[in-house]
Amino acid sequence: MRTEKTQSQLRSKIRWGIFGIFALLAITAIYDAPTVANRVFNKVNDVTHVGIPNVPEKPFALGLDLQGGAHLVYQADVSNLEANERAAAVEGGRDVIERRVNGLGIGEPNVQTSKVGDDYRIVVELPGVTDVNQAINMIGETPILEFKEENTTPPRELTEDEQKELDEFNNEVETRTKEALNKVRGGEDFEEIAREYSEDLQSKNNGGYLGFVTETQAPEIIAWAKNRGEGAITNKLIDTGDAFHVVKRGISRKSEEQVSASHILICYLGANSCENPQYTKQEALDKAHEIFEKANASNFEALAKEFSHEAGANVSGGDLGSFGRGQMVKEFEDAVFAVQEGEIVKPVETQFGYHVIYKKESPVEYELWRISTKKNTASDILPTAEPWQNTELSGKQLERAEVVSNSQTGAIQVSLSFDSEGKKLFADLTEKHVGEPIAIFLDGNIISAPTVQQAITDGRAVITGNFNLTEARLLSQRLNAGALPVPVELISQQAIGATLGQASLEKSLKAGVSGVLLVMLFMFLYYRLPGLLSVISLSVYIALTLAIFKLIGVTLTLAGIAGFILSIGMAVDANVLIFERLKEELKDGKSLKAAVEEGFIRAWTSIRDGNISTLITCVMLIGFGSSFVKGFAVTLFIGILLSMFSAITITRVMLRFIVPWFKEHGSWLFLGSKKQV
Repeated sequence: MRTEKTQSQLRSKIRWGIFGIFALLAITAIYDAPTVANRVFNKVNDVTHVGIPNVPEKPFALGLDLQGGAHLVYQADVSNLEANERAAAVEGGRDVIERRVNGLGIGEPNVQTSKVGDDYRIVVELPGVTDVNQAINMIGETPILEFKEENTTPPRELTEDEQKELDEFNNEVETRTKEALNKVRGGEDFEEIAREYSEDLQSKNNGGYLGFVTETQAPEIIAWAKNRGEGAITNKLIDTGDAFHVVKRGISRKSEEQVSASHILICYLGANSCENPQYTKQEALDKAHEIFEKANASNFEALAKEFSHEAGANVSGGDLGSFGRGQMVKEFEDAVFAVQEGEIVKPVETQFGYHVIYKKESPVEYELWRISTKKNTASDILPTAEPWQNTELSGKQLERAEVVSNSQTGAIQVSLSFDSEGKKLFADLTEKHVGEPIAIFLDGNIISAPTVQQAITDGRAVITGNFNLTEARLLSQRLNAGALPVPVELISQQAIGATLGQASLEKSLKAGVSGVLLVMLFMFLYYRLPGLLSVISLSVYIALTLAIFKLIGVTLTLAGIAGFILSIGMAVDANVLIFERLKEELKDGKSLKAAVEEGFIRAWTSIRDGNISTLITCVMLIGFGSSFVKGFAVTLFIGILLSMFSAITITRVMLRFIVPWFKEHGSWLFLGSKKQV
């Protein structure tokens, strides 16, 4: 009786295990391919109106070789630093560059330092950025540390002398730029003249070449380019208010990076920024579908003016102009970029409500070369209107920032020490601003604004706050990045086109899918029923591994995909060891149930030892390899851990589930021959 009860409980656990396996497969598959899942859900909703919510469409993080982008190598000038300061200074420069890049919303940038001989280098990989010149401008040059005081200067106008000085300076700039224009129109090489005259680093370093530019990026220049043909050069200077430009036009094309669209927003109770909501969520969806059914290119603007809940839509007609990736919320952006021009997209849900979207013709972009010289404006002379103004104290006078702790409270703090010049400036500054804040800026961003408690005359200060050790170290590193300026020189630049990356991705996927299907076919044909179970186990393994890659943000590169595919082979290898052992046990006359258990027990040591040795290799590659090798090692490491789980746990549960369906010694589905006697 007790045995029957125990067997019943065990059988119940196995059934729940089978349910869990298929539930895990379904959940991870939906998470891996949310676009496909949402299409299915939307079709079900259209037919049944059950209101299945859409899955957030988080994409996989793709590396530079799959997504395309910019690869830049900078060399740091550390000749003015002591040997023991160089590595920390370069690391601080890397930190500043990374924050600059992150602030621009670039997905999965990779910024690393390396040492080649005596040279220190900073390598910057920017997936999704195909304009190398734009990337160079993003990163900029040497990080700057500034100490600023509150701006109490009232606004004023230019004096007559200041206006005269401004006009004289700009006249000189205009004369010099006209000289460049005359040389270009006289037949001299545009690129050489750009390198000689242009003051804009992007054009100066690249012979004036700007790449493809849209109207939103340079409206005055594009207004000229629209009415000119390929090869045209400006007859006179283009004045944009802050600079004079000599421009040469190349070809024009529809933008590959930007789209134009209009939308109709229907918000609902609980949506962000929805004032005076008229609908529940389901009512808003129904209304959006109603508008979608009647919308077309000719009436879209009128419908937007009548129905859209967006502020100002009654005037703009829902027109959003042109925009690139990263400027709209992800759900909206993905929907727009996924359809063809002229299409109207069925309701898309975002945090603001439901959007009916009309994708217009993409904006035209023009290939341009430019010689640019900077004008002065009133803002260059008048006191700043910003809340903080510069002082004479800067990172040039800061000797060192380091993490310390309060001897009485143990609180983590950051200590600052200045040189002799900085000591005097800091004393004057703190004496002047007792009870007031002094802001510390790095790279134009405020990182701390401590209040001065008393005048400090010894050239040492402490920044207090609710720091943990990691935050204090980061602040110290940022301060030292400004205190130890590391000039950087661009020594290598490379653009990897999105088309090339897409082609690499497609080839990788085709190779991976083909390989997996062949492996699955082999397992089914050679091992029969256990092989079929291994196919299910392998499917769970692939879906689970990809879900973990997406969840923890693993950046997939060609090398990473290779590591993942190799881990699939490791997963199959574990199943092969188990099934071969199972066949041996059956041939030795053991029952099917005993053979299954013995097969797993006896194969486990071989699986464990082989995988552990590979895991150790992965750890070594992650610790000491280059970024290319690390991508391979990380995906292989995760894949091996999960492959052991799939082979030992998932396959085992399924075999235990089906064993009672067969005779004591199994059948041809397991062994392929009768039991030997």
